[in-house]
Amino acid sequence: MKPQSTLILNVDDNDGARYAKNRILQGAGYEVVEATNGTDALDMVRRLSPALVLLDVKLPDINGIEVCRRIKSSPDSSMVLVLQTSAALTGRADKIRGLEGGADNYLAAPIEADELIANVNALLRMRQTQVQLRDSEERFRQLTDNIDDVFWMFSVPEGSLVYVSPAYADIWGRSVESLRQEPGGWLDAVHPDDRERVRERWSRLTDAPHYDDEFRISAPNGGTRWVRDRLFPVRDTRGAVYRVARVTSDITARKEMEALLRAADRNKNQFLATLAHELRNPLSPIRNAAALLGATGDGPGGGERQARAREVITRQVDHLAHLVDDLLDVARISEGKIVLRTEDVDLGAVINQAIETASPLIAAREHQLEVQLPEEEVWVSGDPVRLAQSIGNLLHNAAKFTPKGGKINLSVSLANEGRVRIAVRDNGIGIAEDNLPRIFGMFTQVEVPPDRAPEGLGIGLSLVSHLLELHGGRLEASSPGIGLGSTFTMDLPLLRIASAQGEQPHCTQPGSDGSGMRVLLVDDNVDAMEMMGFLLAEMGYETCTTSDASEIEELVLRHRPQVIVLDIGLPGVDGYEVARRIKKNPALAGIRLVAHTGYGSPEDRRRAQEAGFDAHLVKPAELDDLEKALKG
Repeated sequence: MKPQSTLILNVDDNDGARYAKNRILQGAGYEVVEATNGTDALDMVRRLSPALVLLDVKLPDINGIEVCRRIKSSPDSSMVLVLQTSAALTGRADKIRGLEGGADNYLAAPIEADELIANVNALLRMRQTQVQLRDSEERFRQLTDNIDDVFWMFSVPEGSLVYVSPAYADIWGRSVESLRQEPGGWLDAVHPDDRERVRERWSRLTDAPHYDDEFRISAPNGGTRWVRDRLFPVRDTRGAVYRVARVTSDITARKEMEALLRAADRNKNQFLATLAHELRNPLSPIRNAAALLGATGDGPGGGERQARAREVITRQVDHLAHLVDDLLDVARISEGKIVLRTEDVDLGAVINQAIETASPLIAAREHQLEVQLPEEEVWVSGDPVRLAQSIGNLLHNAAKFTPKGGKINLSVSLANEGRVRIAVRDNGIGIAEDNLPRIFGMFTQVEVPPDRAPEGLGIGLSLVSHLLELHGGRLEASSPGIGLGSTFTMDLPLLRIASAQGEQPHCTQPGSDGSGMRVLLVDDNVDAMEMMGFLLAEMGYETCTTSDASEIEELVLRHRPQVIVLDIGLPGVDGYEVARRIKKNPALAGIRLVAHTGYGSPEDRRRAQEAGFDAHLVKPAELDDLEKALKG
């Protein structure tokens, strides 16, 4: 029994015959609609899309064979089944003519009820199979069209291309259309070193329809891709191979990763060999010095030799400790376990500590060290031990890779955008241009001067680079070339600058024609602040300038300004919090506060007003706007 939703169109101009067929089909559970001529039949096929048309050959307007041809020739109705019937045209030639006209079957009267139902059921089963096959092919095509791998189908034994998925264009770099025009084009694109092997495999398609291989593809742009190519046999119902399916995957990324892993393995082996050398080197003088201590008596020169032995042991143990510390630090960084003990740090003090650490090696190598520091105190936020360790590492490197009697320069300079740069320059062996991109890599080493044995694990610069990243900074390297020295520059966020004797505002006396109003300018952009101070002084204001707001309340009590022009984004200081502190202090609450900031949104203005500012200026402020803000 078929479901009621299966619709059949019964076309016959004979009322009795049409009625009889209706009753038979309806009795079998089909939904039936009817037409008495070919024109109506074609219209109903277009509108209703029946599953099957039971079509009589002799119709009053268009004969049934022509109606069938039109149904089958339209893309919208070509899948509609047509069962041709006739009570008059029952000969063999009539049946052949009906089937060649597109009918799916032809029944001649008289037609028994069970024969009619059996034919209808058989045709509908065939249609269901066709629909399932078409849906399966569509799902297969959607799958192969949307995967990154190339899916191919070839016939056997001729090896001609039956199908290839669109991913061919992505991996081979050539269009699918070009492959259809030249089926052997895929083989021509195989790398010359792999092509003969792949060609030989392909020539044994009939005997060996299965393989799993990896080879390279030469792209039209000159690049190379690695692919994994797999071939599988497709058998017919008798078990014979009549096609082969092929899947090709892009494995370039995997091959590159394997190359990186092999390089890492080589680095590991080199590192272990160097580590054994580094650990043995200090142990030898330690052992000899210990033996010397045991053999030395109290005779002449004994005390001097003992002191020398202790000095050797101390220096070599320090070297071992430094080596182990570096190893532990790299491990902690790679595991994310290093924790900075951050505080406000005077960079000068940190540099002095680093120089103390590196001085023995610098002296032993007879180098000349020149240090250039700003007159002001330069403050950063960071871990003083880690920063001293980083600068010390750079000094150690400069001493180690510079031939005896060289020159090392350490300088500190202020950069734009609130940064400070610490540069360590030497006139040593330099760095080749092709080595610069990898100089901060783990276990990377360069050639040493001819008067030095190879030493170091190649982890010092990597360690410094990681430590600076944790401080919000970076490490840069430059060199004019081999034999021309190197420069390593640490770039860090600047916290503040202070006078070496403590921050004192710089005050400018007003012009003779001014009002004499006292104005305090607070900004870390020293140049811009000083220029504004000079201009205000020319306009008759008494101005003081400072870049340090950490002790602003004390400064204000000392200099008693009537207006404070305060930058919001001072390093290490929140301008809003400074304003709130001033307004809460009864002795300072009457001072007019003007915010001078690069932030000018309505939200920024609201925050300034809530913090106690009386006016809000957006950088760079016009002098007229500034004067209005000062006077209120």
